[in-house]
Amino acid sequence: MTSQQEQNGADEHVEPPAPTERTDGPARAGAPFLDRFFEITRRGSTIPREIRGGLVTFVAMAYIVVLNPLILSSSSDAAQGTLGFVQVTAVTGLTAGVITILFGVVARLPFALAAGLGMNSFLAVAVVKDVTWPEAMGLVIINGVIIVLLGATGIRTAIFRAVPAELKTAITVGIGLFIAFIGFVNSGFVTRTPAGPPVQLGHDGSIDAIPTAVFIFALLLIAVLVSRRVPGAILIGMIVATIAAIVIQHFAKLGTVGDPSHPDPKGWNLSAPELPGQIVALPDFSLIGQFDLFGAFERVGALAATMLVFTLVFTNFFDAMGSMTGLARQAGVGQPDGTFPRIRSAFVIEGMGAVAGGATSGSSNTVFVDSASGIAEGARTGLAACVTGVLFLGSMFFAPLIGVIPMEVGAAALVVVGSMMVAQIREIDFTHFSVALPAFLTIVTMPLTYSIANGIGVGFITWALLSVLSGRGQKAHWLLWAVSIGFILYFVRGPITALIGG
Repeated sequence: MTSQQEQNGADEHVEPPAPTERTDGPARAGAPFLDRFFEITRRGSTIPREIRGGLVTFVAMAYIVVLNPLILSSSSDAAQGTLGFVQVTAVTGLTAGVITILFGVVARLPFALAAGLGMNSFLAVAVVKDVTWPEAMGLVIINGVIIVLLGATGIRTAIFRAVPAELKTAITVGIGLFIAFIGFVNSGFVTRTPAGPPVQLGHDGSIDAIPTAVFIFALLLIAVLVSRRVPGAILIGMIVATIAAIVIQHFAKLGTVGDPSHPDPKGWNLSAPELPGQIVALPDFSLIGQFDLFGAFERVGALAATMLVFTLVFTNFFDAMGSMTGLARQAGVGQPDGTFPRIRSAFVIEGMGAVAGGATSGSSNTVFVDSASGIAEGARTGLAACVTGVLFLGSMFFAPLIGVIPMEVGAAALVVVGSMMVAQIREIDFTHFSVALPAFLTIVTMPLTYSIANGIGVGFITWALLSVLSGRGQKAHWLLWAVSIGFILYFVRGPITALIGG
């Protein structure tokens, strides 16, 4: 199917969200090419709203420019090599900017891409214990090539279509809970306990940290603005809350939770919101091209390296598929069967994000559920993604300024957006237990295991088994069975890897 055919098929019967602003203003008359190319008016949006949505998405995702370098530069590899923080910061903004712009132009959807947190953590914690950083990035590239091939050949689209509508809706709801939970954790509203329950409210069951209070303020402010249908509600709320955080920090002089020398358990999660002494810094691109494509196969053996690639592919493939499903629904461009415009192009570009991330040593780039914040602000087209991409490129030079935005403020936007996505649960028929249980497990597994892919896998396996054992085998597509078997292998990859190693 060509891209145009995909567009025509996916757009049919889709009613764009009702616009909250006029769509016949000067922006449309003055920029007819942008309007036609991105189908802005057709999707019930405006150019100002797309620009604002792209800005909100960037603000919500800006933390990745700081957090990705922190994760990747914190681990030494098998040869005691490390990645430099400054260099990773540069390639994080570069790769996210280029791939997000490419995604916006080709797929024309308001989804932004950046270094995936699950993937970079897996690389830093598990992969580089056995291989070097260049070899690990080589595995990321191989993973990306496989993802591109699966997307270009239509296999990824076929698997997507084989997923029952109820599970696709459950994926959207699960992602909503997942990003809300991320927001609660990032803000300190929910924390780990030394013993007893896995999580608790604040510290020792109470809110006693100023940054968490800033999160609550930002959450309530955004909620009020959204409820009153104020244009730019999320962005306005985040800007006001950031200013408030800067003022508070000026007087409170709080530290950060992860400060290696003087950690402040009641401080800011990632960085303190202080006006930087330096606003502009030149990027260092020395990490580009520093990868070893097949070195891991020589170092740990073909079977062990293949298992690593298998894990990367499964995480990359289904995290992105789940994110796109939820975001497309929220943007009003998803069809009843879960597909959306230019789905094959979207899958191919997302795979290219993994290739580019490995080639620049910034880790695999994938679609971010944080894009939901920009969609909630009104973004409906690829123009918003292009705006976000340009801002990511700018972040290479303004990294010190971006660090001013506290994670607690971005967390508030995630909770608001999560609540919007959970509303899709009304489309699931819970009266049939063979539908209710897989949907429920999909929804709760995502936040509880901190993984979109895990939720999808548990849902797939449960749906397939219940379909057969309850006499409804025809309800499970054979591709669903094939993927379920793959997920079973994915879930027991630890013992399999141990056996191979032994």
